[in-house]
Amino acid sequence: MTTSRPGEPGQRPGERGDVLNPLCPTRQLLDRIGTKWTSMAVKVLAEEAPDELRFAELRRRISGISQKMLSVTLQSLVRDGLVARRVEPTVPPAVHYRLTELGLSLEGPLSALRVWAETHMPEIDRSNRLADASPT
Repeated sequence: MTTSRPGEPGQRPGERGDVLNPLCPTRQLLDRIGTKWTSMAVKVLAEEAPDELRFAELRRRISGISQKMLSVTLQSLVRDGLVARRVEPTVPPAVHYRLTELGLSLEGPLSALRVWAETHMPEIDRSNRLADASPT
């Protein structure tokens, strides 16, 4: 890892930064990929890879997501190059999504995080109950 900081003289585009630096763009990336909706969208698209899914099918498979939130999530994933979007010129347009190679490389780490959360949820719940029950 380099020790350069985003915006510092001499830093080249695409050079790794330092996530502990408040100006590091990696922080914004982590904000985007660290959401529950991103994790679920990547999971559903990875299950279909290399095939595509239409917007409506994604929405059916991601329980609880609103149309707007799915749209915002997919726009972010497309902008970051993690998801490819294809529009068929029909009326209404049919929009299809699939993970790119970069997006597929994100499924492993997100899957590990989901498994960790599912495995340790009872411990987290227990800790929360104890914290809620103890006087402040």
